[in-house]
Amino acid sequence: MKTHITVCLLLIASYVYAQTDTLYYTAEDSILFGKYLTYMEEKDSLPFDSLLMKTADFFLGTPYVGATLEQEPEGLVINLRELDCFTFVENVIALSRTIAEGEPAFEKYCNHLKLIRYREGNITGYTDRLHYTSDWLYENDRKQILKYPSGEIGGQPYTFNLYFMSSHPDSYRPLKADTSLIPVIKETEQQINARTSFYYIIPKHEIDSFAVHIQSGDVVAFVTSIPGLDISHVGIAMREGETLTFVHASSVAKEVIVNKESLKEYVENGKNRIGIMTARPLPPTSNKEPDQNISKANLTPIL
Repeated sequence: MKTHITVCLLLIASYVYAQTDTLYYTAEDSILFGKYLTYMEEKDSLPFDSLLMKTADFFLGTPYVGATLEQEPEGLVINLRELDCFTFVENVIALSRTIAEGEPAFEKYCNHLKLIRYREGNITGYTDRLHYTSDWLYENDRKQILKYPSGEIGGQPYTFNLYFMSSHPDSYRPLKADTSLIPVIKETEQQINARTSFYYIIPKHEIDSFAVHIQSGDVVAFVTSIPGLDISHVGIAMREGETLTFVHASSVAKEVIVNKESLKEYVENGKNRIGIMTARPLPPTSNKEPDQNISKANLTPIL
């Protein structure tokens, strides 16, 4: 792998790309990206599941911080310094796809992350972001960024009844500030609820039976019984000997860790955890590269 690391320590400034989208990141994020490239040198030929696990390992010990995406105006947030469970998973996939392409660059990584995080890879506002994990699974399966196996490995058909965001707008700063966004969110919830043949759940008492189909690098989403919600937590599956566990940004440990409990034990010990969904990240293909609308010439830190 040819690694070219250029780190520019620039004064904080705003940067607008594609005339509508704002990119948020710091000089420290540029430095961390450079460290990641050094860490991944000569690893681009590894199988994609190994790239995912190496990338997950890179973030071990990274502080857990929630709500890092809530910036105004809505824009692509690059934050490799602080992660929550979901931004951890998104960054692991985006960075691994960047390495797999060969000759990685910061702007390529930004484009991968943007395509993963937003419905069509376009940012026109808050509602373009894939807020519900079930919607994120569906859209990224459609974009061939991951494979959601549905009923192929077994499990039970599952239909969501989502309404939490639209019924609790005060819990979301953009919805509280602009109530015109609430009907858009509600429509998205109804679209997810109507997908009666897409979602399958592996109940917690059946996890061991289906564990053989889960490999290191798979995304694991923990289905919750909390009314109006779909997923309470996500991580990256990991096999340690005979034990199937996962790597995640833990709000309890306050950092990215390898979970000490097995996957099954974690689900069984959670009050509202009723089962899991899994998805397999896919390597990029030559005809499925993200649009190159973040250019190297215009990358300037903001935050």
